[in-house]
Amino acid sequence: MEVERPSMDVRPDLPWLTIVWNDPVNLMSYVTYVFQTVFGYPRQKAEKLMMDVHHKGKAVVSSGSREEMERDAQTLHSYGLWATVQRDR
Repeated sequence: MEVERPSMDVRPDLPWLTIVWNDPVNLMSYVTYVFQTVFGYPRQKAEKLMMDVHHKGKAVVSSGSREEMERDAQTLHSYGLWATVQRDR
């Protein structure tokens, strides 16, 4: 006799995203600097992400495990940026 098991979500805990949101406080040059400093992004990538934040209102700046993304968001908060974490769909 076969035992029926409840269906479970077996997707791995990856990836999660760190999203930076636009704010009226930080200068674009500062946001670029933070992306370069925190993530080690080259200037061109940091500027593109900053422009996405500025024009689109947000940008995904990193992805990985939930713990890593929460750490990234906390680091960005320490620089005064508005960052959130969400599961990638």
